[in-house]
Amino acid sequence: MKWMIASDIHGSAYYCRRMLEAYDRENAQRLLLLGDILYHGPRNDLPREYDPKAVIAMLNGRRQDILCVRGNCDAEVDQMVLQFPILADYCVIADGTRLIYATHGHLYNEQKLLPLHEGDILLHGHTHVQGCVVHEHYIYMNPGSVSIPKEGSPHGYMLLENGEFVWKDLDGAEITRF
Repeated sequence: MKWMIASDIHGSAYYCRRMLEAYDRENAQRLLLLGDILYHGPRNDLPREYDPKAVIAMLNGRRQDILCVRGNCDAEVDQMVLQFPILADYCVIADGTRLIYATHGHLYNEQKLLPLHEGDILLHGHTHVQGCVVHEHYIYMNPGSVSIPKEGSPHGYMLLENGEFVWKDLDGAEITRF
């Protein structure tokens, strides 16, 4: 199965549309969203084409493909309009002999770990910075932000297929792979 992994849309209709175009172009079967779907948050400027209602319509149209965890900017009121679950603090995906713990990053992160075994992956967004760090007992990965990237990261996403991760920008240009 091919997964697309993205985070931090923050209500941008423009970047949500571009993300879904990339999803179609990549022929992924599932879209894993790592939170911060509709609201931009008090620390961020408004993203391009800030229009949460348009984001709701676009994502609800793909609800059967989406797995999502809650970000620090997501609330129960957002769950009332989104037609797929968004309020779990994390989810666990089995990938061969390792587990992938997907979370937003504000509750669980490199400083506050989930119950990881050797080789498991901690996957989160929140920082808006793409990254991959191989620690002694686990691997940390971050797809960056779809709409408000920081520290020179591109507007981007990750793919997971056959145990391999690929980071790309929204135009589909490969940045790195692991």
